[in-house]
Amino acid sequence: MPVTGFGEIAEKLRRSTVLVHAGGRGSGSGVIWSSDGSVITNAHVARTRQISLQLWDGREFDATVASRDVRRDLALLRIGASNLPSILAADSSEVRPGELAIAIGNPLGFVGALTTGVIHAVGPLRGLGSRSWVQADVRLAPGNSGGPLADARGRLIGINTMVAGTLALAIPSNTVQDFLSAGPLDAWLGVTVHPVKVPRSNSLAGSTQSFGLVLLEVEPSSPACSASLLPGDILLGTEGSAFTSVADLSQALQGSGPRLLRLEFLRGDYSRVRRVTLQLGRQIEPRSSAAA
Repeated sequence: MPVTGFGEIAEKLRRSTVLVHAGGRGSGSGVIWSSDGSVITNAHVARTRQISLQLWDGREFDATVASRDVRRDLALLRIGASNLPSILAADSSEVRPGELAIAIGNPLGFVGALTTGVIHAVGPLRGLGSRSWVQADVRLAPGNSGGPLADARGRLIGINTMVAGTLALAIPSNTVQDFLSAGPLDAWLGVTVHPVKVPRSNSLAGSTQSFGLVLLEVEPSSPACSASLLPGDILLGTEGSAFTSVADLSQALQGSGPRLLRLEFLRGDYSRVRRVTLQLGRQIEPRSSAAA
């Protein structure tokens, strides 16, 4: 049975969806949260300080990162615009399996692409910890990240984030509300990391630690760059607390305002543990993977 006014619902969703350009890292999607220029996207989409947005009507704006939470994989962007077509959020706790789901985004450069399916489940997914996901049988591709997952009435029920098997996973709209209520966070270190096994040649004072996070990339002008961290360095943890997962780094970065973070890492032949103090939460002048 056709949904009454589906074409109009889809058009409104497209107008509330933006194209996000993050430096030279490709593009993703975002959702206009409020008419005064607030936009929600994934933290892994907004990984740089050079971000621009393109609205459905073709207008382009430079954006600033107002808040970024790596643990929730959410970021709040702001642009200098008003009277924007904001989206209406639903209560994701009321979403039920079998309901219609609509996803809008910009996959592989196709602006405003629409795909539909049904809700599979709402809750944790095996292998991905205890966090809750809106799981839907809709087809997503690179570029959909940060875009809206909506119900049959065009209300936001989640922020599309990734694909697990045949299911699209979206961050529930209630989690987005919690993120916004928590106030500004600046958990940006400016690195792309990958879990690795720590080389045996290191001297960790008798420690049996075997887990580390190798730096694949270091953003220019980032806190990591200012502290002289380099690609190839392996982060071991903070003073007194070893990393056992990427989530441990995300946890260490949480906070707001200027603050210091002391990290232990390996470099070169990995023969000794080095230490570095990073300045987080600095005001950076706007120039307009797992990542942290």
